[in-house]
Amino acid sequence: MAEQLITLEEFWTLRKQFPMIDARSEGEFAQSHIPGSFNLPILNDQERIVVGTLYKAKGSEEATIKGFELVGPRFHEILKVARNQFPEKKIIVYCWRGGMRSQILSWLLTMVGFQVYRLKGGYKTYRTFTFNEVRKERSLIVLGGKTGTAKTLLLKLLREKGEQILDLEGIANHKGSSFGSIGQPPQPSVEQFENLIAEDLRLLDPLQHTWVENESRKIGRLIIPDRLFEQMSKSPLIDIQKSIDERIAHIANEYGDLPEEGLIAAVLRLKKRLGGLRTQEAVDAIKAKDSVSWISNLLIYYDKTYEFDLERHTEGKTFHLDLSRKPLSEQLDLLLKTKDQLNGNS
Repeated sequence: MAEQLITLEEFWTLRKQFPMIDARSEGEFAQSHIPGSFNLPILNDQERIVVGTLYKAKGSEEATIKGFELVGPRFHEILKVARNQFPEKKIIVYCWRGGMRSQILSWLLTMVGFQVYRLKGGYKTYRTFTFNEVRKERSLIVLGGKTGTAKTLLLKLLREKGEQILDLEGIANHKGSSFGSIGQPPQPSVEQFENLIAEDLRLLDPLQHTWVENESRKIGRLIIPDRLFEQMSKSPLIDIQKSIDERIAHIANEYGDLPEEGLIAAVLRLKKRLGGLRTQEAVDAIKAKDSVSWISNLLIYYDKTYEFDLERHTEGKTFHLDLSRKPLSEQLDLLLKTKDQLNGNS
């Protein structure tokens, strides 16, 4: 078969049909990659350093020869992996700039009958797109509310209603609080976080409202892209309000059955802010399986933090909405009516 060089525009369509191979080293792939791609390194991390050092010292010809010397003995292994993983023999390949590594992989695969689509400009072209996409001007509605007001659930239900949603906590694998990482997969790298955000935003109309949960600048160890966070800070914020017992019940339902050691560790991370007495009271309540007590204790801290953050939101952009004691269907209706009011359609 043959190789076909494709643009990023062509890539978006072809990726729905064919799997992707990332020919970069395992370390580069772990740092960030095109979501859904499979790593099949032409040069591993150590070999890449050797070739890169030689390139700087003696130029591209010597580096290329060295590259073939290092990878040549593994050609048969690479081909076996590719044939086992992709029996249909149609594949998209990329490396950092669409250069030597993806060219070598493409050549190898075509030798055994693969149809190869090689991304022009490689991962760098894709990364330039995602970097710009997460910083594009958008029309946002920020859904705020104190801890336990079920903002994430409401976002999910709004999506089911056909609304545009950006779930930053879902992408970050973190629920935003000290307890947010319990039971979650590992967080992506900062760069991969941006890639994943861009993948969602690419499918949304920037001129139509997109709902996003109110967040601090960091979600776990990840940082929200600067321009996106700035837009969130200046966009209309709907501050939903619920009764304290509803909030405690929601948190207990979400966190109450999580491992005791994880809950205690999360409380201890807040010790400097909670103070020794409140920390010990919360730990004792967790051990006693008294969800109401430990949650009530922590909400004193989280509520103050939320009120402080709310005061920093752009003046005149916050709209309060009481959803206490209302069924979910009515909560959604009220949120959508508020959205219409923001559009001037009321």
